[in-house]
Amino acid sequence: MGNRGLSAAERPAPRVRRLVESQSYVQADEDAAFLRRPEMCGVRLQLDYWKTEERLQRSGIAHTVVVYGSTRVASPAQARKRLAAARRLALAGTDAEQQRELRVAQALLQRSIYYDIARKFGALVGHAPGTSKLPRLTVVTGGGPGIMEAANRGAFDAGAPTVGMNIALPREQLPNAYLTPELCFRFHYFAIRKLHFLERAKAAVFFPGGYGTCDELFEVLTLLQTGKIAPIPVVLVGQTWWRSVIDFDAMAEAGMIDPDDLALFRFCESAEEIWDAIRNWYGETG
Repeated sequence: MGNRGLSAAERPAPRVRRLVESQSYVQADEDAAFLRRPEMCGVRLQLDYWKTEERLQRSGIAHTVVVYGSTRVASPAQARKRLAAARRLALAGTDAEQQRELRVAQALLQRSIYYDIARKFGALVGHAPGTSKLPRLTVVTGGGPGIMEAANRGAFDAGAPTVGMNIALPREQLPNAYLTPELCFRFHYFAIRKLHFLERAKAAVFFPGGYGTCDELFEVLTLLQTGKIAPIPVVLVGQTWWRSVIDFDAMAEAGMIDPDDLALFRFCESAEEIWDAIRNWYGETG
C-alpha cells in the first residue's frame, strides 16, 4: 500500500524516505551485496556448511558411502547413441575433430560398463540393513550426471534416501533426477563440499574419472596417510584403468610414498566385490 491513504502530515519527509531506501538501511542478513563482499567470506563459509549440516542432521543421515567418478560415463544406451552419431559425422567427412569424437565415443562406450556397476552398487547399499559392525549407509555423490547419477539411481531404485552435493560451476551442472529432493544440496565452496563428503563417510568408492575424481582420490589418501581422518576403506573400481593413469608402484619405488601407503586402497571390478570389500573391512562377512 505504501503511503496511500496517509495524510500529507503522516507521510515521511523526502529526506527520511531517502534514508529508509538507502543501501545502508538494509538488514545485514538481507543485503546480498554486503554478504558477497570478500570480507564476508568467513560468514559465507559458515552458511555453506550449516545449511547442509542442519538438513543432514534433521534427516537422520549419520553414515554414508561416498561414490566418486566421471560425469562423462553415460549409461550404455546413451553411450551407444553418442557413438552412432559420431560415426555418422565421421562418415560425412575427415575433419580431425570429428575423428577425435569418434575415438572418444568408442572409449566411452567401453567405459559405460561402470555406469551399470555404480548403479548396481547403489542398489546394494540401498537395500542393505545396518548391523552392529556396519551401520546402514546412505549413498552420497556429487549430485551430477554420469557415475554420480548411476550410484544415486541405484539407491533410488532400492527406495532408499540418497544425497547429492552439487557445486556452483561456471558451466552450470544440473542435479540428476534420482536424488532425494530434501537431500539435494548446492555448494559455493569446494572446501565445504569436500568436508561434507567425508564427515560421515564409512567408505569411499572411486570409479574412473578425470581431474575432479583424481583430486578427491588424492585428498582422501592424503588425509588417511596423515591421520587427519579416521581409517575407512577406499575402493578403486577398474584396476586396469587406474593403473594406466596413475603409477602407484612407481611412487613407492621412488620413495615418494611408503610401501605401506599402497595398502590404503584396494581394487575391485564389480558391484558385489565393492560391497564385499567394504563389509569385510568392517568384519561384517557373509
